[in-house]
Amino acid sequence: MSTKRAALGKGLGALISGFDSLEPQQAAGQTVSPSEKTPGPASVSGIPVDKISTNPYQPRSNFDEQALAELTESIRQLGIIQPITVRRIGMRYQIISGERRFKAAKAAGLETIPAYIKDTDDQGMLEMAIVENIQREDLDAIEVALSFQRLMDECHLTQETMADKVGKKRATVANYLRLLKLPAEIQVCIRDRKISMGHAKAILSLTEPETQISLCDEIVRKGLSVRQAEAKAQAVLKKAAAGPAQPEEDKKPASELPDTYYKVIEIVGKYFENRISLKRSEQGKGSITIQFSSDAEVESFLKAIENIN
Repeated sequence: MSTKRAALGKGLGALISGFDSLEPQQAAGQTVSPSEKTPGPASVSGIPVDKISTNPYQPRSNFDEQALAELTESIRQLGIIQPITVRRIGMRYQIISGERRFKAAKAAGLETIPAYIKDTDDQGMLEMAIVENIQREDLDAIEVALSFQRLMDECHLTQETMADKVGKKRATVANYLRLLKLPAEIQVCIRDRKISMGHAKAILSLTEPETQISLCDEIVRKGLSVRQAEAKAQAVLKKAAAGPAQPEEDKKPASELPDTYYKVIEIVGKYFENRISLKRSEQGKGSITIQFSSDAEVESFLKAIENIN
């Protein structure tokens, strides 16, 4: 029987061997002096900042500048509350998770930073970096979706396996991945948090990119709620199911004309090359319109009706 691999994303205990054996204050993420070291594969070490490189697999593409400035000031006052996680590459180190803390520590002027040192290969690093960010960082929905896609593409994971690793339902993972099928304009709105996942789900119920973009624009412009967006999408779908509007000339009259009226059209029409139309309401009221091309046509018609008797 094969042994199931420990699921990632369930906490640092599942990611870092020996995490549960750390001192209580370290496991809780409390302040650790850079000079303190705890033996073991996941020991906390004070590492020079200039020997650390950023993570090439970092799933977060945007860092909020104000939040980063606030974290920088907090580190100046209190130090690093939670160590970052790195792996050793030769004489240097590469960040697995904690890039925001690393950037803030550099901005605060720290020369060393406490870090967990973890031995892992590129794929393991990618998995841990993405899962750690999904679980701990406030990624926008598009960044989460791109992270899931990278786990599938670069780590060759199925949706089911990936859902197990990150501790989420498969349907949740599928909903995030569907966001990447939306037009770029809509993805930008999601990334900028102009629309929510609920709004995006309503938009995804439509199939044509033009109608999707139109609904997105209306949501942003009018500040529609998710329910209002869903109602708008349903209205579009209902209209599409009904088919194109029937042209006015193809519509049948409300009621058939009596035979007398057709006889008038036939008799009078022959004097004007059938350029005659007749409208009649259900109450018997209406109008006759005749188009003529010359005085001769009118005179010919007049002679005809004068000679009737």
